[in-house]
Amino acid sequence: MSSLGTSKGILEIAKFGVYVTVPIFLMYTFANNTKNIQKFMGNRSYIVYPPEGPRPPSPEELREMARELARERNKRKYG
Repeated sequence: MSSLGTSKGILEIAKFGVYVTVPIFLMYTFANNTKNIQKFMGNRSYIVYPPEGPRPPSPEELREMARELARERNKRKYG
């Protein structure tokens, strides 16, 4: 175990200070100057989705298609 007086304790305190101050500094920098946010976000490309494809048939259309297939099968079977 290390106490606060040793070099390991000072190093741990310094690391903790960096871990706490870096996010606070970045938040302060971007939150107070919107130009920084616009510059940063301007360099990033947004997701571009492909155009929408054809819609699937409705349940009524599917039922009608199934009936037509059944009629054709009956015609071939009995006709």
